[in-house]
Amino acid sequence: MDSLKTVAYALLIAVGIRSAFVEPFNIPSGSMIPTLLVGDYLFVSKWSYGYSRHSLPFSPPLPGGRLMGKLPERGDVVVFKTPADNRTDFIKRVIGLPGDKIQMQGGRLYINGVIVPRERYGDPIPTRNIYGQSQANTQYLETLPNGRQHLIIEYSDNSFTDNTRVFEVPPGHLFMMGDNRDDSSDSRLDVGYVPLENLVGKAQFIFLSIDGSFFAFWEWPFTVRFKRLGQGIQ
Repeated sequence: MDSLKTVAYALLIAVGIRSAFVEPFNIPSGSMIPTLLVGDYLFVSKWSYGYSRHSLPFSPPLPGGRLMGKLPERGDVVVFKTPADNRTDFIKRVIGLPGDKIQMQGGRLYINGVIVPRERYGDPIPTRNIYGQSQANTQYLETLPNGRQHLIIEYSDNSFTDNTRVFEVPPGHLFMMGDNRDDSSDSRLDVGYVPLENLVGKAQFIFLSIDGSFFAFWEWPFTVRFKRLGQGIQ
């Protein structure tokens, strides 16, 4: 009986920490390249934007809204539950706040009718397209209206996500985009506007990064990206 109590207490503590403080998250796709790579493992802070039912494991059917809610800043990298099923975790960058008007024209981002500055940065970054072919992507440093800067990549300025209608972000919602602008399922496409209630937390820093299988631990000396360990997420 004492052993069962110990296990129960340990589980309660683990759930409490995961719900109130931090939660680990891994990157399964390349939609946030170059900021985040496939195989990055990071910590997400739960307190950054307050708490909702999505702060808890399995998103139990509790009353809506957020406790101690706080609006993210434009440029924050956040984890959220996709509105399609309120269960699947996505990670993207906050581009539009409630009331903003967002549009892509010729590969350039416009916020409230004003073009967002960008400048070429560093060397091209290779990725693979849907056919498995390698392609070189131009890297840019983008500066948002609040002064926040982050890197993005573009293969082309003429893809179907590079020219969009004007999106007017509803009250209580956010507009999300991936930093890999030509290969990201985000608010320009099927993700749509993200309710504030669906926020899980803010991405803080990378604690592990593996260019290979997590479970092939005997390969870690060769597959761990040591330079990325402890790197903060901008």
